[in-house]
Amino acid sequence: MADAAPAAATPVFQIQRLYLKDLSLEQPNSPQILLEQGQPQVDINLAVGAGAIADGVYEVTVTATVTTKVNDKTLFLVEAKQGGIFEIRNLPEEQLQPIIGIACPGIIYPYLRAIVSDVCTRAGFPPVLLSEVNFQAMYEAQQQAQAGKTNGSGIITSAN
Repeated sequence: MADAAPAAATPVFQIQRLYLKDLSLEQPNSPQILLEQGQPQVDINLAVGAGAIADGVYEVTVTATVTTKVNDKTLFLVEAKQGGIFEIRNLPEEQLQPIIGIACPGIIYPYLRAIVSDVCTRAGFPPVLLSEVNFQAMYEAQQQAQAGKTNGSGIITSAN
């Protein structure tokens, strides 16, 4: 049984499930807004959330909120949250956090991009193509913003 100890310490990273957690489309000023002339203004916000759901199992979410306006009136608003459940075991904390904050969102994000583009098209608008995201820069900015708030307690969470 000498092989059991090394096997128990082997790092584990597995995708358990990827899923659409939430999706909302609003066209509060339709149909009148569809007759308005003008260049649409598109505002895109992204948020990453993470939390432990069991020992060694984490849920990571990426949320995109796309607000499109014409002449300061909302044309449409899309909010989509893509989630993933990841099994991550036997990693030191200094490696765990970047995997949860960088690698996992990078796996989830292409699915979110496709969903946002598809829902805009199905709503009768040109697709909104979300640009690539540097999740490492986003993670580092979040780490700096949270410095001192986690007091070394582990996962940085957000209520997204």
